[in-house]
This record gives sequence, structure tokens and C-alpha cells, in this order.
Amino acid sequence: MANPNMPGVPPSEQALLYSKLNEYNRGRASYKEVGAYLVVMPRAGQPAYSLWIYSPLPERQSIFYICDLTADVHEALRTASTLCFYSPRPLLMVEYNAKRMQSKGDDLVFFGKYRGHFLHEVLRIDPAYLSWIAFKFQPQIPKQERFVQIARIYHSVYLDVQRRKLRPKASGRYLGKEGERVENLTLMVQSVRVEDNPYKTQVRNGVRCFYVRQVLKLRDAAGNAVLMRINARTSSRESCQLPATEHAFRTGETLRVASARIAGTYMSGNVCHTRLSHVKFAQTV
Repeated sequence: MANPNMPGVPPSEQALLYSKLNEYNRGRASYKEVGAYLVVMPRAGQPAYSLWIYSPLPERQSIFYICDLTADVHEALRTASTLCFYSPRPLLMVEYNAKRMQSKGDDLVFFGKYRGHFLHEVLRIDPAYLSWIAFKFQPQIPKQERFVQIARIYHSVYLDVQRRKLRPKASGRYLGKEGERVENLTLMVQSVRVEDNPYKTQVRNGVRCFYVRQVLKLRDAAGNAVLMRINARTSSRESCQLPATEHAFRTGETLRVASARIAGTYMSGNVCHTRLSHVKFAQTV
């Protein structure tokens, strides 16, 4: 499945986002077997990205709307990947397809207290009632059988979200709040990844100059997870290649940080992560 072009996003940044999305999908089942969650591109009259679900089960239209996300692609992907993290379904980015994505009314409730509401609305406001439709309502005609089938697809979305909520409580803690300054940290490197910095890579006199950065995942003495990006001070002629003049961090290395600023905090799985910026090392590296 080809990756669509993200409007307003530079090619180098798109490549990085798709690389992260591929990493997120690694180990998940094929969309042909279990379906997939879809982040759908903005379109005329709809400036925000939106989240949909594709299911291989129905005989005809099999893509169903879940919710709107945001106009920022980074935030849209973060929200979608967080909601769907514990699902076996992959997360894909696609363009809007009016023929396959427009509702034909098959997902419109035709009875009871939610008569006239769509199933995605019932999913949001009363998932228990959605479960009743999916497994208790008795269809009388083929159209109603399809309605129940769609309700079961939405119920599977509810179960995926619940898996995230039922996971063990977060392990570790944040080192502080965003914007705060921290000092005198001793951190051990857990992993190192070298990537291009999309904001600094440039062309000089017809030659491509890559400014790379090392993405470090670390732990402090208490086991708290920390992330930092260390930018190379000189350029490289090859993508994702650290210049020889730069210090190459390695797994197991101990770093002593004199001071840093907390750029943000986030949850990955059930682990609290603190992202640091403006890092000043106690020892020259």
C-alpha cells in the first residue's frame, strides 16, 4: 500500500514519520487478515485528519468512520497510535475515498433511544448499548444483519481502547513537569539511533549536507525512562551517518548531565518517559 503525500509536510519529515509508523506496525498482523485502523488525510471541507477502521468482514463497504483527530499530522498520529496501541491491527495512512468511505445509512440506528444516531456516535456515548446491538439484537432482514455486523466492528474498536485502559498502571515516574530545569543526573544509555535532522539538512553548492542526531533512550538510577536527542555540530555527506568528529554514544555508556530542561513527558506502553532538551554534560562528550 503506497504512502500518500502529507499536505504541507516536507519530504524529509514525511520519510521520518513513515519510518516511525513502520516501526509501530512491526509485529502486527496483516490488514488483510484482521483489518486496520486508518488515519485519513484532510480533504476539502475537512481540514483535520480523521480515524477510521477497515474490516475485511463485510461483503461490501468495509471502511467506517470513528472520530476526527486534528489538523496537525504529528498530534493526529500520536493520538491514533495511543488509542490503538494494544490492538493487533496495524495503523495506516490513506487518502479519503468517497466511494468507499461515505455512509450509505447501514450504520444508522433505526430503533430505540438512539434512533437517528450513527453507530460511531453510540460507540462514544453509550458503548454498553452498542454491545447490546452487536450481540443481543435479532435481525429480521439482510439489511439488519449487516447493521449488526457493523455494530460488532465498532464493538471491537471499544475492546481495543479498553485493552489500553486495563493495562497495569504506569511504571516509573516523570523527572518533573514540562519547562522545569533538572540538574546533576546520572543516566545509562539503553539504546542509540542515528537519524537525519529534517530541519537542518540542506543543499550547499549542489551538495547535500546531512545534519544527523543521535536519539538516546536512557535510564536513571531509579529506573526512570529518559529520552534525549543530541544534534551533530558538523554535517555529513551521507544520510544517517555520524561524522567522525562527533562522539558516538553507545549502549551501556554512563552519562553525567549537569543540567537540562524538561521538553515534555509522555507515556509509551505503561512506562513514563521524560524528554530532555538543552542538555549540558558534566563531562565533555
